[in-house]
Amino acid sequence: MKKPIAAISLALALSPFAHGAEFINVLTGGTSGVYYPVGVAMSQLYGKAMPDAKVSVQATKASAENLNLLQAGRGEIAFSLADAAADAWKGDAEAGFAQPLKKLRAVASIYPNYIQIVASSESGVKTLADLKGKRISVGAPKSGTELNARAILKAAGLSYKDFAKVEFLPFGESVELMKNRQLDATLQSSGLGVASIRDLSNALKVTFVAVPADVVARIGDPAYQPARIPAKTYDDLPADLPTVAINNLLVTHDKVPDATVYMMTKQLFTNLPVLANAHSAIKAFNPANALKGLPMPLHPGAEKYYREAGLLK
Repeated sequence: MKKPIAAISLALALSPFAHGAEFINVLTGGTSGVYYPVGVAMSQLYGKAMPDAKVSVQATKASAENLNLLQAGRGEIAFSLADAAADAWKGDAEAGFAQPLKKLRAVASIYPNYIQIVASSESGVKTLADLKGKRISVGAPKSGTELNARAILKAAGLSYKDFAKVEFLPFGESVELMKNRQLDATLQSSGLGVASIRDLSNALKVTFVAVPADVVARIGDPAYQPARIPAKTYDDLPADLPTVAINNLLVTHDKVPDATVYMMTKQLFTNLPVLANAHSAIKAFNPANALKGLPMPLHPGAEKYYREAGLLK
């Protein structure tokens, strides 16, 4: 009887749920962004790979809320912008983190977010300076988008006091206000081809506002890198547009069992075409860059996968 018992014990030890992690809550963002559809696709992959798990997807206000929920043990994997994750790890009250969130662990750096500033053509806004005195939405309060907005506007010599109105709204709601002529511009930090901006550019004539390289340099944060939005990404974008990019991360916490994180990481890397079908932004994910710019320690379960895959020596 010893061998069968030993075999059962080994199987239990290797099971993702040997330590009671039957619940996997995927923390995403607003339903009109990129995080949510990709998170839904991830949850479906987890459900197939770990059939005993109870997998759920939660729409949130994105980065800051996700990281605080992970710290509180109210989610198992979450999306976040890299700069927000760095603020969370260090503890930055202004960014929404009263204390350092030291339970957080990295899974992967996935794809870049591009700052996409879109104004109605009738507003006359063509440059960052033209935004002064206008009505703008900068994303949900303390979301990754809103933290990006603060940094970029400051580098451009602007503050919220310079606008006629500042709304703190998710992507979809911002677009609806623009379509109703209640806002002049929206700043959205997202993967390329985001549904909200496609919707906006289909509904009215818009102008895309560049973020010049000198403004990016004045931000003074290595997480912010000069980038270009390719021409024809949207109907009203005739030429490449200079802007800034910030990497997105997948983050977990130290109480999620190693075997669970190993399986979640493996599903990410072995199902990229499936995730790209959920949203084209995933096409920008280069597995060779998955370990670059992580502001907190790698989870041991993710590390195990990277070593097996030859991505980590």
